[in-house]
Amino acid sequence: MNVWIAIGLTVVGCYLTKLLGLLVPAGVLERPLVQRMAALLPVALLAALTAQQTFADGRYLALDARAAGLAAAALALVLRAPFLVVVGAGVAVTAGVRALT
Repeated sequence: MNVWIAIGLTVVGCYLTKLLGLLVPAGVLERPLVQRMAALLPVALLAALTAQQTFADGRYLALDARAAGLAAAALALVLRAPFLVVVGAGVAVTAGVRALT
């Protein structure tokens, strides 16, 4: 029964969060600071998720094949490669380093 209570509370919390977003006055959303934050927040969250998934192994810092793949993808981005080339470089380097270890 505790699982259903947790599910119900999660549903109510998600609904209230969405409702709270709809109740924000339009004047607040038109402020330049809010617009800049709304534009940059997804990028920051994606960067944090990428860093956590690349360098974390449970509770420990891990520098392994994932870090090498990320470095290769970053290099491809610096060289202005197309998106598929960036992903392919990351995958290929990660697979290569894993094959060598």
